Amino acid sequence: MLVLFSALYAIAALVFLWKKTCAFGKAEDLSKPRGSGLSGIKYAFGKGMLPWEKESVAKHLPTYIGGIVYHSALLTALLFIFWDMFLLPMTSLLLTALKILWLAGTAAGFALSLKRVLSPTMRRLSCPDDFFANLFADVFLVFAILSIINPDWRTALYICSILLFIYIPLGKIRHCFFFFTTRIIFGKFFGRRGVFPVPRRGVER
Repeated sequence: MLVLFSALYAIAALVFLWKKTCAFGKAEDLSKPRGSGLSGIKYAFGKGMLPWEKESVAKHLPTYIGGIVYHSALLTALLFIFWDMFLLPMTSLLLTALKILWLAGTAAGFALSLKRVLSPTMRRLSCPDDFFANLFADVFLVFAILSIINPDWRTALYICSILLFIYIPLGKIRHCFFFFTTRIIFGKFFGRRGVFPVPRRGVER
């Protein structure tokens, strides 16, 4: 039950932070629309997520792939907690697939942390919470892997998940929630301006 309560706390706290952010209001855009905000949002969550649509990502493809694996591992590990908590059945094949994904995710997480440490530019831009959040998530994945290998580790996984849910609204990991908000704002603004979706050559907006 504590896992469920901590998850509900995290959701409530994130919604509160979102409402607090929205309370600042927004400037009215008086420019004439040249496109559709909805089309921009669709682009932001669709084609705009592909690596070749972002110059910075295209130049760091291993980091992009590692990030996808890392976040996929974390998401499935969180879902696994509730699946397991409600004693829902899970096949050995699925458990094996999860273990492989979590191992890959843990490796990706440590690799991303190492890159942050070794890159002078990233190191200067980082704050202590960047390193702590990464390490916390890595430890959580390790407990998830151990809990599949030996069910005796489930208690440790639950305790770690409770602490993680408490931490999420307080630290960097809250970007998992605000990511969607920022993509919506990004897509809506540039979609309205006619920047996204990217116009085809020869087509003037």
